[in-house]
Amino acid sequence: MEINICHLYPDLLNVYGDVGNILILKHRAEQRGIKVNIHNVSVGDIFHKENYDIVFFGGGQDYEQSIVSRDLIETKVDSLKEYIEDGKVFLSICGGYQLLGKYYTTPEGNKLNGLGILDLYTEAGNTRFIGNTVIYNEMFKETYVGFENHSGRTYIGKNLLPLGKVQAGYGNNGEDGYEGCIYKNTFCTYFHGSLLSKNPELADRLIYKALEKKYKTFEFLKLDNSLEIKAKKFIVKRETSK
Repeated sequence: MEINICHLYPDLLNVYGDVGNILILKHRAEQRGIKVNIHNVSVGDIFHKENYDIVFFGGGQDYEQSIVSRDLIETKVDSLKEYIEDGKVFLSICGGYQLLGKYYTTPEGNKLNGLGILDLYTEAGNTRFIGNTVIYNEMFKETYVGFENHSGRTYIGKNLLPLGKVQAGYGNNGEDGYEGCIYKNTFCTYFHGSLLSKNPELADRLIYKALEKKYKTFEFLKLDNSLEIKAKKFIVKRETSK
């Protein structure tokens, strides 16, 4: 079996080691004997949706986001929308998360157009939300831990599910108690670089869904996550007992 991962704008959107999420996907897939190919797609490149099984879209600063916003609208929006609507796997972090929505308003009041693929919008706040976060996903009955650092306040529409309910931290906007969103097989979050290393269940869910979409039958070997789960339990206890 083989998985092709597309890394969108690795040269512009890759803060806090977001590329680590791709390395985790590659590592966990290869432990199962699955070949992994990684393809970088950036400014001016054409996005061929049929070539990829997982797309990763990381976070960045406002200036880089403005460059990416223009390029997405000029060269990639239609094929990315078709990819997401077709139910293929997409993981988006922070700035990438915001750009999938209708718009992002910067602290200076500049309005960056988003792709309008997801029913959400983001407005800058006066303070940054920084720190460790714990959320609980009721659909999967899983707890995720991570690190957030963002000034944007994201508000999701009714046709989107939250990635989780906030147990510690700020989440999407510090108001509604939710973090991230899910639409079909697109997962969005403000959790930066260590998302998938700290949450192996989520990493495996993305790999499984990509294989499920590509192959009719396949064997999905169970890996030993005992150390990762032990570390997560420590983080959850520490962050929720403050």
